[in-house]
Amino acid sequence: MTRPTTVALLAALCACSGPAPVQTDAGMPELFDPLSMPETPTVSLDNFTSASTCGGCHTKHYAEWKTSMHSYALIDPVYRAIVNVRQADYDGLQDRFCLQCHTAIGTRSGDVKRNFSFDALASITLEGITCESCHLVSRMERDYNSGHVLDDTGPIRGPIANAAASAFHDSEHSDLFAQSSFCGGCHDVIEVSGLNLERPYQEWLRSPAEQADQSCQSCHMPEYTGSAAPGAPERTLHEHRWVGVDMPISDGFVDATELADLKTRIQSLLDTAASLSLDSSASISAGSQLDLYVTIENKIAAHNLPTGSTFNRQVWLDLTVKDGTGQVIYSTGQLDANGDLQDHFSELAPYGDADLIVLSSRFVDKHGNPEVFPWRAAELTNHSLSPMYRRTFTLFVPTGASTTGPLDIQARLRFRAFPPFLLRRLGLADKVDRVPIFDIATASRSVPVVP
Repeated sequence: MTRPTTVALLAALCACSGPAPVQTDAGMPELFDPLSMPETPTVSLDNFTSASTCGGCHTKHYAEWKTSMHSYALIDPVYRAIVNVRQADYDGLQDRFCLQCHTAIGTRSGDVKRNFSFDALASITLEGITCESCHLVSRMERDYNSGHVLDDTGPIRGPIANAAASAFHDSEHSDLFAQSSFCGGCHDVIEVSGLNLERPYQEWLRSPAEQADQSCQSCHMPEYTGSAAPGAPERTLHEHRWVGVDMPISDGFVDATELADLKTRIQSLLDTAASLSLDSSASISAGSQLDLYVTIENKIAAHNLPTGSTFNRQVWLDLTVKDGTGQVIYSTGQLDANGDLQDHFSELAPYGDADLIVLSSRFVDKHGNPEVFPWRAAELTNHSLSPMYRRTFTLFVPTGASTTGPLDIQARLRFRAFPPFLLRRLGLADKVDRVPIFDIATASRSVPVVP
């Protein structure tokens, strides 16, 4: 499917003009889209069934979904806070943009209105990406921005061939559920301005995984054998957790055991995501410079490292060099006292780490200044690694005439879903400690120092 140009996208969004930083043009029209943000409702809330009802028969899938980020989609306090900032910037004129994927049911039914309040939304809307958000999809119109057709009066669709109708619903086989484009319909996001914010599906289309016929579902919906409902035959089922790299930070969404299990699953996923290696000369003379070569390889066959909302994700190199006495003589990737990387957004040491290596993306506004929020941005620069691609960086480590060896070099590639400065800016400083840092890969090297 051909991606739209900026002009074509704006036409598809009813010719809405691009967002102005912070202040809204008084003449800006409200944002609509005939498919995903319709001006007139195209589905009815009354036609949708709560996930808890589905769980009466599909107990295992419901239990998996209940702890998933799909279930968390409209509960997440970070998401809510970001939506509220956009709401304030545009006086509600673009309220539907972020919700077109996070609750297609609520957006297309008209439950999400201009200047809506989360507290006033219907219960089925607040279920976020609930069972029928996917299982009532009849076809795909596009592979981005909630590009699916939601058939609220149709049968329950899924990947099982010759599925028998039950007393509760009609069933229909659909090939969509095995296709990556089905996921791309919401996981690829294009901003009103035309910026490609999230593009895991586009990355997959050009990946070794696509060539090997490995879909998004192959990794994020692992197969197991079981019965989909009481009395149903045993067959291959697909896990409905969709484990990625996000963890809930709200109280009560999952219990301590479920949270620990999710953290273990995320770490297992990241353990295979990348490799890290160090190279340099075999030895160094005291007082000279060590040229240190750091190679990071994305071992994920399907998409970039990182992927998705790379403007929030942080993947960075933490590296320390100690001399023979154990004294640190060089470091990069260290966090300031607030837990932030020492880049532009550090309140304590802005631009304090000149050698900082990050694989995330960055926004700038129309004046070239770093920006946090995508609707205020004019440009996005992406530093992520393509599937199975490696990139080598050179670091220059100085030594003194009295430096003793050997030099002990310790490196790790680290990840977290949100930076602390963003949470503080959103009024969520109390959540900072709930965002874990994962180590993806480590490497070490010892370099003798000769007089």
